[in-house]
Amino acid sequence: MPVFSYKAIDLDAGPVAGTILADTPRAARDMLRERGLTVSAVSPMEAPRSSLRMRGGRLGYKDQRLVVELVHELGTLLSAGIPLLSGLQTLTKQHKGRFQGVVQQLTDDVAAGTGLAEAMSRQGAYFDEMCTSIIRVGENTGSLELALKRLADFKEKAQALRSRVTTALIYPGIIFCFGLVVCAFLMTYVVPQLLTTMTQANKPLPAVTAVVKGASDFLLTWWWALAGGVALAVAGFNQAMRHERGRMVIDRAVLRMPLLGELVRMENTSRFSVVLAALLRSGLQFVEAIRITRGTIRNRVFRKALDEYEAAVAAGRDVSEPLAASGVFSPLAVQIVAVGQQAGMLEDMLEQLSGAYDQRISTATGRLTAVLEPLLIITLAILIGFVVFATMLPILEMSNVL
Repeated sequence: MPVFSYKAIDLDAGPVAGTILADTPRAARDMLRERGLTVSAVSPMEAPRSSLRMRGGRLGYKDQRLVVELVHELGTLLSAGIPLLSGLQTLTKQHKGRFQGVVQQLTDDVAAGTGLAEAMSRQGAYFDEMCTSIIRVGENTGSLELALKRLADFKEKAQALRSRVTTALIYPGIIFCFGLVVCAFLMTYVVPQLLTTMTQANKPLPAVTAVVKGASDFLLTWWWALAGGVALAVAGFNQAMRHERGRMVIDRAVLRMPLLGELVRMENTSRFSVVLAALLRSGLQFVEAIRITRGTIRNRVFRKALDEYEAAVAAGRDVSEPLAASGVFSPLAVQIVAVGQQAGMLEDMLEQLSGAYDQRISTATGRLTAVLEPLLIITLAILIGFVVFATMLPILEMSNVL
């Protein structure tokens, strides 16, 4: 059943807008009139495709949450014995806004005889290859509800891990930005205002004051050059991120950074472990599972290591050598993967590895926050204090206080 967006007037609440399920635009108008609304516009709502709701090639956090909810709710409905098509029709009414069009498109495709995995693959912006692969295996083995449950559990765990890392960097980032704003205000407004009288009197300034005054004059005179330099740096960074070689250089530099590099290393190792374990438990072949896992890893250095790992598995060579030679996986991770594969317990070993790294990530994020917060505060306090002292020093000298 198609989704229509509408605009109408409610005599009690005024102008309203929303979406409605109906067979035709006329049926949608009739249903709205039955609600006591005066309809002004009704138009079909197209389902979002790959170009919608994407930020820098990745799905936004809100849409990721909606996908997790959809997978979890659909698995619950199937476990309760509700047919797939009926479950999708129920969830179409459950969701609102643009995402309702996504669910409606899935419903229409399944109603036309398309498998759920194929229907999801047609909306690649919302359902990635890992998602469709797990669903396809579940459909082929007759365990779709179990596949949906495993997929929902994985996505919830992945989001929790990403949120934990992001949250650790939010507060230091806010402090840093606030400090830059305060310093810019002091150097471009406060310092020139306070030192105007002394510079007009041609009196010599203390050395520290002269340094601050020179920096202030430079900012006021060459602000456009600094802004242009920042813009060029941002543009150069974005351009580098669009090329494989540039991404590799940046990702390698991130891994070498103190504290943050170790955190990124653990986050990628944990993601590798949990994704590969989820795919293997869903019944995918090992080489295909590695290929899909590589696609979920954002760091190019880790991706290159998994390329070599996949080649070693396909050639029947010792799988521990390429992981160890990459230098990005810890000896613990290399040993667990090698032992787990030899013992036929790789899924269990990977899940244990992921759990261990999740605990280490929690500790590392707490340590990173504990180090960055006081470091930024102390640095900004020294910088602002230096500017204030340099500005007040000549004033105090003129007043014979010192």
